[in-house]
Amino acid sequence: QIQLVESGGGLVQTGGSLRLSCAASGPSGIFSRVRAMGWYRPVPGEPRELVATITNSGKTDYADSVRGRFTISRDNAKNTVYLEMKSLKPEDTAVYYCSAHTDYYAKHVSPDYWGRGAQVTVSS
Repeated sequence: QIQLVESGGGLVQTGGSLRLSCAASGPSGIFSRVRAMGWYRPVPGEPRELVATITNSGKTDYADSVRGRFTISRDNAKNTVYLEMKSLKPEDTAVYYCSAHTDYYAKHVSPDYWGRGAQVTVSS
């Protein structure tokens, strides 16, 4: 089992910035199975949408709505993934869930592990 703990959410004005962090923990050796980590957020009436993901090799995927404003990065030594969010808009308001794919990653495949989420609220 992998535990994912998010931090860094909060309230910010339109145009502001926030940085989310997600620390992963688990039994020794399990991280060799992690293929990608990332961030998702709920969409009304649909499953959680991919916001940004990053693979072990550093390949990134972004939702069209955040590309150019959000940047995902990871520190493999710390098993931590970050989401730098800039030029935030009210429509970015959501609970952001950290995720981990093990053994296999593809954009259309749901993650195997989820964090509890971090609230991001952007005021207009």
